Amino acid sequence: MDKNFKVRLFKEDDLDEVTHINWTCLPENYVKSFFRDIHYRFPKAFFVASVDNKVVGYIMCRVEKGFSVIKRLSIAKKGHIISIAVLPEYRSRGIGQVLVFKILESMSSEYNVSECYLEVRPSNRAAINLYKKFTFKMVREISGYYRDGESAYVMTLDLSKNKLTPNIGVQHFNSRPFRKREIQSTGNRDF
Repeated sequence: MDKNFKVRLFKEDDLDEVTHINWTCLPENYVKSFFRDIHYRFPKAFFVASVDNKVVGYIMCRVEKGFSVIKRLSIAKKGHIISIAVLPEYRSRGIGQVLVFKILESMSSEYNVSECYLEVRPSNRAAINLYKKFTFKMVREISGYYRDGESAYVMTLDLSKNKLTPNIGVQHFNSRPFRKREIQSTGNRDF
């Protein structure tokens, strides 16, 4: 893994670069006010990755309360990963994996969410493989979800029964505790 990148919380000064990454990498584009709103409402659920002070990737999440995807007929506090992107020339360096790890860690510790979910295109095999490393499970498919007509897989992770670890994503609570310096030792090459 390339260790020449840093992951930190999003700052307002990052807005132009994050918007550029979103428009460069994804067909689902957001206006600047959407990014500002997410940052304002969930400041510890928006991270950027940088190389030589250049923002090269981001992940953002919001916290929702609603019916649990995991525990039927119960209400849960859920983290919703809205968007993640890494510039093409910076992929396969482990940046995506560290971004996902940081957002899951923050949602669990800062926002006390019990589960996390996201939507992903079935054609985005690299992203699906990344989420599977964190033990996200596919729970359903939404037909025609994206503007171009492609379906979306809904993937979810039960954070209440799992403990984050950097090497394989998530382990059950009987594993040893996570040590922050180990974040640099992750080995995913999918994103």
